[in-house]
Amino acid sequence: MWISKKKTKKTKKKGQKASAPLLKNFPKPKNKHTHSLLFFLKKTHTYTHTEFAFFLKITHTHTQNTMEADHRTVGEYTLTCRLGGGSSSTVWKAEHRTSGKVVALKQINLLNLTRQLKNCLDCELTFLSSVNHPNIIRLFDIFQAENCIFLVLEFCAGGDLASYIRNHGRVRECVAIKFMKQIGTGLEVLSLHRIIHRDLKPENILLSSLENDSILKIADFGLSRMLNPDDFAETVCGSPFYMAPEILQFQKYDAKVDMWSLGAILFQLLNGYPPFRGRTSVQILQNIKASLCLPFSELIIPQLHPDSVDLCSRLLSIDPEKRISFKEFYRHRFLKIGEAGDESFCLK
Repeated sequence: MWISKKKTKKTKKKGQKASAPLLKNFPKPKNKHTHSLLFFLKKTHTYTHTEFAFFLKITHTHTQNTMEADHRTVGEYTLTCRLGGGSSSTVWKAEHRTSGKVVALKQINLLNLTRQLKNCLDCELTFLSSVNHPNIIRLFDIFQAENCIFLVLEFCAGGDLASYIRNHGRVRECVAIKFMKQIGTGLEVLSLHRIIHRDLKPENILLSSLENDSILKIADFGLSRMLNPDDFAETVCGSPFYMAPEILQFQKYDAKVDMWSLGAILFQLLNGYPPFRGRTSVQILQNIKASLCLPFSELIIPQLHPDSVDLCSRLLSIDPEKRISFKEFYRHRFLKIGEAGDESFCLK
């Protein structure tokens, strides 16, 4: 994922006071590991840059020693392997040192967060701490360790949807329907909380297990934000292959950007690759604008149900005014196929 950054040049004199990060909605840690940078910032309204730098030097050294030299432990968890990550966070597979419970630890380095990303983190913590839904990744706990905050999340042994598509290729329509229903059910929870995800992609859709009855879970709310029905967002963020054209064009946007991402995921499930590609976001936007119809494979499209093509087309409408809403998506005929008992299309 990427997020636009406006370059600003600021100079501060030595010893000048700096405002502490806003942490007003962070849930209270459930363990005793609260003597950390985040705890320090939360309890201290202002501090000098000299004090801040000195404190970070001490705590950063302690963190490295704990996580690398001391059997790679942090808090009450032992890190077993790295699952993934980006510029501001890393996700680890970990085990609780007492119970042996396997979890995913999302480590967020507060030093790498811009003001916008801090707001997104605030939204992520507030949302995940208030929901318990099978199609939303579960947040068990939060703790602080020096200059990082750790989210204790449920571990999904099935990996992500991107790996699933790489291993299985394009899926049958009955599987695509099952997956889209589950993602849609998760998006319904976001809609009720007026949350837009802004980074929906196969890498952020996790499978609970490797079994055929695996449950899909929407994860990584690191770019999410609350957006009221009549409001618009402006921040350019997301993953280019799944970003709506209005974001790529630096225009204001609403919750329908998630519908575009959903359409790109459906297209990839049916074809095995994203609908619009390019080396840069500019090339991707050019390919979107130049396309007169969706680039379905000529070998695949005769095998597809007309309703699956129709849903893709409505979700991937360049004009957000013509793009279907979440309610229209959830009522679409494609998601109803097979409910009457006719699943012959699954044999294709």
